[in-house]
Amino acid sequence: MGTVALARCGGRPFGTHLFSVWPGAAFAATAFPVRCSPGDNLALHVAVAQAPPGSALVVDVSGEPEYGYVDEILAVAARTKGVAGIILDGCVRDIAAIAHCELPVFGAGVAVREAGHDAGGSVGQQINMDASGPAPLPVRRGDWIVADDDGVVCLPRGQVSAIIAETMENVSREREIIDAVCAGESTLDLLGLDPSRVTGWDGGADQAGRCGRPRSLNARREGRAAEGHPRPRLGPRSAVGDVYGGD
Repeated sequence: MGTVALARCGGRPFGTHLFSVWPGAAFAATAFPVRCSPGDNLALHVAVAQAPPGSALVVDVSGEPEYGYVDEILAVAARTKGVAGIILDGCVRDIAAIAHCELPVFGAGVAVREAGHDAGGSVGQQINMDASGPAPLPVRRGDWIVADDDGVVCLPRGQVSAIIAETMENVSREREIIDAVCAGESTLDLLGLDPSRVTGWDGGADQAGRCGRPRSLNARREGRAAEGHPRPRLGPRSAVGDVYGGD
C-alpha cells in the first residue's frame, strides 16, 4: 500500500520538501531515529553500526540542511548492514552512487559541502521532523515509516494495525471506482460531485442534481456478481502489517 492511501487513513505525512534520490525508491520499515549535530554526521555513522537490520534511519539534522550528510560511503555501509532506507531532513551528495547501490534515500536537497564527523548527536531517541502542517512530527523508535515516490508517512506504533485495516478497505473501494471509470462511468456520479459549482458547466440542472448525490457501488457489485464477475480483490497483505503483527 502506498503513502497516499496510508496518509488518507491516519498515516502522518512528512514535509513535502522530501524527495527520493532515485526514482522508484520505496520501503516500509520500523524507525531508528537519529539526531545529528548541525553540519556533522557522526551520529549517522553510529546509527549505521547500531541500527537493527531492516530498520530505517530517520534523521534530524538540527535545522542545518546545507551539508551532504549522506554520501556514497554511508550509503554503501548502510546497505551492507541491512538498513532498509534513510529519511533525512537535510541534503545528500553522491546521488549517482547512492542510486547505484540501490539504497532508498529521501532527502531535502543535494549539497556538495561535506559534513563533519566529530560533534556528537543521538541515536534511538525521539526526534521531531518537519511535517505537512504547523506542528513538527514526532518520530519514535518502533514507529513504522513508509516511503515511495509520492512521499513519506509515519505510522505511530500502537496505531499500525488500525491504519492498515482502514487502508485496505479504502484501497478496495477505490479499486471499484477505478473499475467503474474504466467501464465508462463518470467520476461526477461515482463521487457525488456537484459540477454546478463550476462556472461554465453546461450539463443542465437535472444532471447537476443527479451528480450531487454519491452513487452507491452496491448495485454495481451485485450486477458484476450476477454476471459471473468476482469482486475485485486486493493482493497479499502488506509486509507492514505482517511484520508488525498486533502492534
